[in-house]
Amino acid sequence: MIRYLSLFILLVIASSMWGQRPAHLIRPSDSLDPDPFVNTVQQSLNMFYADYANTNKYDSIITALNYTSGQIPVFSDSIICARLSQMNELTPFHLDCNEATLSTIRFFAAKRRGFIRVALGRSALYFDLFEEKLTEYGLPLELRFLSVIESGLRPQVKSRAGALGLWQFMYKTGLYFGLEENSYIDERMDPEKATDAACRYLKQLYGIYGDWNLALAAYNAGPGNVNHAIRKSGGKTTYWEVRPFLPSETQGYVPNFIAAAYMMTYHAEYNIIPMEATIHNAQLDTMCLKSGVHMQTISKLVDWDLTEIQSLNPVYKSTYIPKMTPARCVTGPIEKIGLMVSYEDSLYSLEDAIYHPKPALEAPPTTPDGNQNDTSIIVAGPADTLQANTPPSSNLLYHKVKSGENLRQISVRYNVSVEQLMEWNALRTTNIYVGQKLTVYTNQTQEQVTPKPTPTAPVKKYYTVRSGDTFGKIAQRHNMTQAQLQRLNPGIQVNRINIGQRIRIK
Repeated sequence: MIRYLSLFILLVIASSMWGQRPAHLIRPSDSLDPDPFVNTVQQSLNMFYADYANTNKYDSIITALNYTSGQIPVFSDSIICARLSQMNELTPFHLDCNEATLSTIRFFAAKRRGFIRVALGRSALYFDLFEEKLTEYGLPLELRFLSVIESGLRPQVKSRAGALGLWQFMYKTGLYFGLEENSYIDERMDPEKATDAACRYLKQLYGIYGDWNLALAAYNAGPGNVNHAIRKSGGKTTYWEVRPFLPSETQGYVPNFIAAAYMMTYHAEYNIIPMEATIHNAQLDTMCLKSGVHMQTISKLVDWDLTEIQSLNPVYKSTYIPKMTPARCVTGPIEKIGLMVSYEDSLYSLEDAIYHPKPALEAPPTTPDGNQNDTSIIVAGPADTLQANTPPSSNLLYHKVKSGENLRQISVRYNVSVEQLMEWNALRTTNIYVGQKLTVYTNQTQEQVTPKPTPTAPVKKYYTVRSGDTFGKIAQRHNMTQAQLQRLNPGIQVNRINIGQRIRIK
């Protein structure tokens, strides 16, 4: 592992050096012909992340227990209590084993398996951040599971009462802990700032009650309700003694927390396979902006999916990132942020060109003798050129490039020319890549150009390998272990799958 970490650090330094390269050293053709060094760095980083992601032990545990896909194991109360006892040895929490927690754990194990699976997948994006902040404030790492029951690890979740974000801050509580809100941003949805605020709030609550379970109850119901329950209990000082006098929702809050912590820890034993993580926290970088920018501009400049930009930057209420002091930042995959840093001047220029265009130039035509007429003409801009090359009464469609396709095949499919496709998509060459979205103006409808799906066999179901797939990722995506997937594909070499290859998944 030390060897991998050393390689990772060296590569990150190298990547940062590239990202900070002065603008005058960037070749105009960089976007069309990437530097081989950058490709080498990126490929090496991807290998590191793949190794990092494969350190999970769930596959070997499920294989050793000989579980089949979809099997729901059941454990006795004594086994559950023994596991909670083991967890208690490593935490200052009191993860009590009683009928309230046992019944909640049984419910999660039977009825909330999908929720745990999804939360495990999202945890790859947030748990490293949580643990870093919890360690900074000297708090138990088990508090990372609190966000699971608060928001399901979704930053945009808003409760009926108005609580928002990963840690479900109410508006006034958020303001008290320094979380800013205006027309463009709401820092309750900022993963890092909200986590920092949650740590400060939890530390404050523990300082009041000296009991972590009571601190959690106060986090849910507010200190006022907890203080009222303590008085009604006759001055008791532990959560379980005070619990009957708490609001009904808060009575289930700590059992839910214990159940979530238990299930996230022992998910493999329950045959729960994490949802595939789209991106890991270690793969993220950040760039702060000098000017206001729309996410659509970023998407166009570095070919970054708009939905992913929004997902990784939930603090923004819309797709506009305002100019503020201190500067607002964009979080994203290292390779996308690296491109943004390299093309920063182009980013602001493109933003101005799209959202703040200069007025069209007007110039009177001249006569053959060089004199100007009284009649004025408007010089055609890019929009006029596009309109001139757009078929009359055409439909605007978008085509996502698939493996093996080229511009000639796409032009035939939509009954347009290659030159038109290049014009509409500002292509300098005929080179396209898998996943690229092309704008197409055609007289055909979407139904006419979309091929009808070929009916599949009723029993067997297959998956076609795409770029970036591994055998482990395919298994995880379809809620199976590698061993279970391999049993469906006995002749396959798991380390040598190819793009376009068909893998049986059912």
